[in-house]
Amino acid sequence: MFIDITTIELWAGDGGRGAVSFRREKFIPKGGPDGGDGGDGGSCIFVVNPNLRTLADIRYRAIYKAGRGGPGGKNNRHGKNGENCKISVPPGTIIKNTNSNTVLADLVKDGDEFIACMGGIGGKGNSHFKSSRNQSPRKAQPGKNGDKGIYQIELKLLADVGLVGLPNSGKSTLLSVLSNANPKIGNYPFTTINPNLGLVKFSEYRSFVMADIPGLIEGAGSGKGLGHQFLKHIERTRVLLFLIDVNDTDPNESLNILIKEIENYNLDILKKPRIIVLTKSDTIAHEDQKALPDYDKISSISGDGLQSLVNSLTFYLDE
Repeated sequence: MFIDITTIELWAGDGGRGAVSFRREKFIPKGGPDGGDGGDGGSCIFVVNPNLRTLADIRYRAIYKAGRGGPGGKNNRHGKNGENCKISVPPGTIIKNTNSNTVLADLVKDGDEFIACMGGIGGKGNSHFKSSRNQSPRKAQPGKNGDKGIYQIELKLLADVGLVGLPNSGKSTLLSVLSNANPKIGNYPFTTINPNLGLVKFSEYRSFVMADIPGLIEGAGSGKGLGHQFLKHIERTRVLLFLIDVNDTDPNESLNILIKEIENYNLDILKKPRIIVLTKSDTIAHEDQKALPDYDKISSISGDGLQSLVNSLTFYLDE
């Protein structure tokens, strides 16, 4: 299951209380205070795991809690620190404050971390409160409470090339042919309902990631259908690959619809390099192709134009 947005509640651990204790040693009849400090509470930390692709692992757990700090002990023994709660998320995860909707962290690379809730500090034991006036303090601090909060977790896929097209324009087929991905393919609209990622190898040691974004419809930029959920995944791609079906009544109009919807959602996306190709060239006679717009033509079935397309994509990615 592909899940790209969820909300969770985090509770950092409270700090442990400080100890009230006095030395009881032989030949030291009036031993001084020796109460140790309480341990610090554990924190709630988001950590990027490159092996994850969705937020499904955290979707069905509403609350995450870190460990409490242990109490201090006699002989100035420090309480045990609470265990941190680490939440693994995929690359491209955004952490938002649910109240203000502000972005708190954008976790992109393997190992990126964000401490969302800090654990409480442990209280001081009575050994800290000894003075010339108070040789036997019976005072110790309670631990401070850990932070709590509710956070919205959102995933925006990280990919080098984003496939953009109307439903049934051949995106899934192209991804399956060029990469190691196995998206669902069918001869009907909306075969793809979740984004898919594939690794395209173009030399022995080089490759790039291609994302198959579910087909856009007219009105997607204003939120029609699942437009916003799909369009946000295009934001992080480096190159846009527009796929237009050669069998569309007006391929130029199909392209205009796609550009308009992206423009309505986020104009900055159109600043990215773009390549436009006509797909399914094997379904139309060669002489009829002369009447088509002057874009490169490809066929995922016959393989025509695919190597040239990969060369163009790698050129833009290198640039």
